[in-house]
Amino acid sequence: MAPRKPAKPRTRKCPDCAGNGEITEAVRVGPRKGRATEHRQAAMCLTCFGSGEAPTTD
Repeated sequence: MAPRKPAKPRTRKCPDCAGNGEITEAVRVGPRKGRATEHRQAAMCLTCFGSGEAPTTD
């Protein structure tokens, strides 16, 4: 009987983007702070840099 392969370690999903790698941001228009519109745009998650995996804290 052949030995089993070790299982891959499970990675946790990123808490900010829920494993998608993308988040939505409100669109702002106007000078300085601007006012938020009802429009949304996709942005890369800065916590996991788009990988969807939770960052390690070692």
